[in-house]
Amino acid sequence: MISPAPTAPLTHLLTRLAVTFFSTTPAAPYKQPSVPGSDIPIPSPTAKMPEIPDYPYGPRQVYKQSNTGLYGSQRIRFGNNVSEKFEIKTRRAWRPNVQHKRLWSDSLGVFVRTRVTTRVLRTIDKVGGLDNYLLGHKAQRIKDLGPWGWRLRWRIMQTPAIRERLAKERAALGLPPKEDVGEWIKVEGSQVARDALIAEVDKKLQEDGVFELSNEASAGPSEQDIFMKEQKPRTQ
Repeated sequence: MISPAPTAPLTHLLTRLAVTFFSTTPAAPYKQPSVPGSDIPIPSPTAKMPEIPDYPYGPRQVYKQSNTGLYGSQRIRFGNNVSEKFEIKTRRAWRPNVQHKRLWSDSLGVFVRTRVTTRVLRTIDKVGGLDNYLLGHKAQRIKDLGPWGWRLRWRIMQTPAIRERLAKERAALGLPPKEDVGEWIKVEGSQVARDALIAEVDKKLQEDGVFELSNEASAGPSEQDIFMKEQKPRTQ
């Protein structure tokens, strides 16, 4: 009599196949290249990085996958397909046309891997590249960047090329260098104000010989003060 083959190896094999092919572990969003000549890596779309300022508009609560890509203001939309003959409605959804692209960054000198919609791709071409798109200063551009675009914006602002570009823009506007802002405020708020006050005091002393700190002490009571003044009751 032939004994049946043991089923333990077969069960073990099926278990391994199930673990291998039906795992729910999410894949890494992007594997970014290293930036040549810099120790600061390209930030992750999801990892917590305390050195990066918080995104002013917060994470998006609708169509959350747009938090890890350059989606602009696009998101999923819902509606109906209506038949012409019987006007039967069938629910459907419109999703953004999302592409996986490698976009060149002049300041970083590498290709940045990201998910991006075709509409944002057209905008990037119009403004002249990824760096110009990320450095847009209007409020709507900041909203379109999203959390991931905000992180990329912070990263390219750490490069020497962008720092030099921002310094030239500040000089063109007549602003002091960013490193000297604190010292400039200190000088404007203390030394200049003190010199102006001393000059005003000297001028007053030369003209009148007396400098009044306030005009309220010398001025007589106003009509409103006399009207509101409490008076003693008259006795008969």
